Amino acid sequence: MDENKIATTVLDAAFKIHRELGPGLFESVYEAVMEYELVNTHKLTVRRQCPIPVTWKEIKLELGFRTDMIVEDKVVIELKSIESIAHVHLK
Repeated sequence: MDENKIATTVLDAAFKIHRELGPGLFESVYEAVMEYELVNTHKLTVRRQCPIPVTWKEIKLELGFRTDMIVEDKVVIELKSIESIAHVHLK
C-alpha cells in the first residue's frame, strides 16, 4: 500500500473514532483506539511511541523526539487532543 492510501485510511479511521468517541479524552486513549482500528480493521502494521533520532553535523542525538505511531513504516502519525487550536499549533 502506498503512502497516500495509508494516509487516507488513517484519516478515515480518525474521523470514525472522533464521531464515535467525541472530543475530550486523553491522547493515550485515542492512540490505543487508533492502533486497534488500523491493526484489526485495516490489517496494517503499527509501531507506537517510536524514537526518531536527530543528526546535527557530526552529532547523532538518539532521541530527537518520540512519534506517536508509524504505520507500515511509511506514515508518521502525531495525535493531538486539545481544547482549542492555539497559534503554536499552526506550525
